[in-house]
Amino acid sequence: MKANELRKKYLDFFKAQGHAVIPSASLIPENDPTVLFTTAGMHPLVPYLLGAKHPAGTRLTDVQKCVRTGDIDEVGDASHLTFFEMLGNWSLGDYFKKEAITWSYTFLTKELGIPVEKLAVSVFAGDEDCPRDDESADIWAECGIPRDRIFFLPKKNNWWGPAGITGPCGPDTEMFIDNGKDPCGPDCSPACDCGKYLEIWNDVFMQYNKNQEGKFEPLAQRNVDTGMGLERTICILQGKKSVYETDIFMPAINLLESLSGKSYTESEEVTKAMRIVADHVRTSVFILGDDRGVTPSNVDQGYVLRRLIRRAVRFGMKLGLPDTAMASLAKLYIEQYRDVYDELARNEEKVLKELKLEEERFSRTLEQGLKEFEKVSFFIQKAGGNAINGKTAFRLYDTFGFPVEITTELAAERGMTVDIDAYKKAFAEHQQKSQAGAEQKFKGGLADHSEQTAKLHTATHLLHAALRKVLGEEVAQRGSNITAERLRFDFSFSRPMTKEEIAEVEKLVNEAIARKIDVVCEESTVEKAKSEGAIGLFESKYGDVVKVYTIGDVSKEICGGPHANNTGDLVSFKITKEQSSSSGVRRIKAIISE
Repeated sequence: MKANELRKKYLDFFKAQGHAVIPSASLIPENDPTVLFTTAGMHPLVPYLLGAKHPAGTRLTDVQKCVRTGDIDEVGDASHLTFFEMLGNWSLGDYFKKEAITWSYTFLTKELGIPVEKLAVSVFAGDEDCPRDDESADIWAECGIPRDRIFFLPKKNNWWGPAGITGPCGPDTEMFIDNGKDPCGPDCSPACDCGKYLEIWNDVFMQYNKNQEGKFEPLAQRNVDTGMGLERTICILQGKKSVYETDIFMPAINLLESLSGKSYTESEEVTKAMRIVADHVRTSVFILGDDRGVTPSNVDQGYVLRRLIRRAVRFGMKLGLPDTAMASLAKLYIEQYRDVYDELARNEEKVLKELKLEEERFSRTLEQGLKEFEKVSFFIQKAGGNAINGKTAFRLYDTFGFPVEITTELAAERGMTVDIDAYKKAFAEHQQKSQAGAEQKFKGGLADHSEQTAKLHTATHLLHAALRKVLGEEVAQRGSNITAERLRFDFSFSRPMTKEEIAEVEKLVNEAIARKIDVVCEESTVEKAKSEGAIGLFESKYGDVVKVYTIGDVSKEICGGPHANNTGDLVSFKITKEQSSSSGVRRIKAIISE
């Protein structure tokens, strides 16, 4: 089975079970400061998991684009990826364990043809907070899974959430392929790292809410959230040892072999380099091709994108790839995915342009790094030394993007050495600080859907309308990020705003607030909403039926919410900063009064 077949088979199966097929949301989360990218299928659906009504109903299925960047340095092994597709089906207060488990079993055994004897499952073992999930175990047994292949595991294995300190959570049941390896011991189970069991699917049952006191209370709306990674599943179905050897990546690997004149299997070093280039370019294509307009920069999503592109270029240099290689690979991926994700074809010109620009910037950075290396080595040798210490080697990498491998090669040419152990220590310390900062920044977990963020969300609509009035209708939203304290709004515009323009925009927003206009929400089709003058931002994320928020004669936008009931709730609006976000994109930060 090929990837395109699995994607279609999954959606068709759940459509037949009464699920509405919804399109993938953007990779850039809307108004969610807790994550840089959409990392799971549930992220775009948080408001609906918390009780808001979804326009498409209570049974949904999708294939969600996801990016996870916590393990960038691990990419190059057999399984790590930065971009992946997550197949999911959802119940928003509709069906629960019986249906979800039965459908999972049917899809695995009937649709995918996996023999029952190769399946094993795990369920929640229970603890002092919540009881053992015998219900799920009984349903699996009724389906046909033998009791000795139903494993009861603790919270760390079979529990989801809450994503933050409080919120929805519950037991999950995970499905595994038993690859036939001998057990590692008498207690061998899917909790082992011995490699006998390969996870293929996960059904989460959100049936509790963890409150401020740490107690678990039954949820009024019980939800089902499932996830099956497309790449991992295809790897298992095709019997491959690595995701890079499936039909998803082999066209890219074949192209890299042709461009480099090297064989994918000729050495571990070449295999790793080709995997890194193939993964990072694919992820960069999806981030650049997203309708939200992220481009390489030194902050947030743009920084991750810059790091991915530069790492791909660096390993491409190791392979001896020509300057045109990244563009060739990007075109291959756009062609491969254009029928599934039409935004890639729509934004092809931008993707290729930004890749080329970033390659050129990196080339200039390497030149600066070379000059710095020459300076450093000159002074070390002048002082009678012949070793570059770890901190200096790391500074060359961190500040100038100068790979330690190049530092080592150049040092050797001058009869010098590099303290690699000290470099690794400096690198590890930097990683720990970065991870601690990320955990602090994103510790909230789920997006904040408080009354204050609803007001700030409404303020972005007023701000967008004011910008279009002052700067021209070519202005378009390129992204937003909202916390309880402030809003951040990115929009397409080629120059800094003047003080007068900023003041005029602020004045228009405050006038709309002073008018105390009701915010009206209606459901409509995209076509009808557009014909009535609604602005449809990032419309690939919306289904056939959408929510349209109208604010008098000021604003009409297709949007998922949440919003204030009346503009008067915002009290007052103040722009605190206007700056560049990336090439051709400006950023405004603003606050409202309590």
